[in-house]
Amino acid sequence: MTHTQTAQETADLEHRPEAPVATGRAPRPDIVGGDVPEPPFPIRLQGPVQHGFKRGSKDLGFPTANLPDNALEPITSSAQTGIYFGYAQIAPRAGESNTLRDEDYKVFPMVMSLGFNPYYQNKTLTAEVHILHDYPCDFYGHDIRTIVLGYIRPELNYISREALIEDIRTDIRVGLKSLDRPAYSALANDDLFLKA
Repeated sequence: MTHTQTAQETADLEHRPEAPVATGRAPRPDIVGGDVPEPPFPIRLQGPVQHGFKRGSKDLGFPTANLPDNALEPITSSAQTGIYFGYAQIAPRAGESNTLRDEDYKVFPMVMSLGFNPYYQNKTLTAEVHILHDYPCDFYGHDIRTIVLGYIRPELNYISREALIEDIRTDIRVGLKSLDRPAYSALANDDLFLKA
């Protein structure tokens, strides 16, 4: 059995290998993972929403919520860089103003990028969560709770912004179809999430 380098091991390298460029990719599967989440999943992550690079919504049209660095150890120590799927919930923090509607605090599907975003050449490891819900405003000052249930694909670089956007759209379709199985959909009710 070969060892897959974890995200933290990749981050610790003095010289990280360059991500492969996505050119002429073969058709991608519609569903990833087994019929039930397989170790190391599920992985639970939570913390206050962090300010990111603001490229997800402004440049790509896919707004993301960044998890804080100190919340990432459960996934960076057990999984490689790449794109993941699962569920997420935004939750009000004690003492902070509640700027969202009641419906915005529900649990929604998500896709998450864990890594260095090679297209943008990030220097630091980040976890950026794209929640599949249309929020009316940003939610800094709130907590994000995520349950990561599976791996979609490795990080890639792209020859164009349009190619990256098309792959993100595919990631979303794959994530939604992968969640549409009983063992996965049941975890939208995990104890991690606040009950209404």
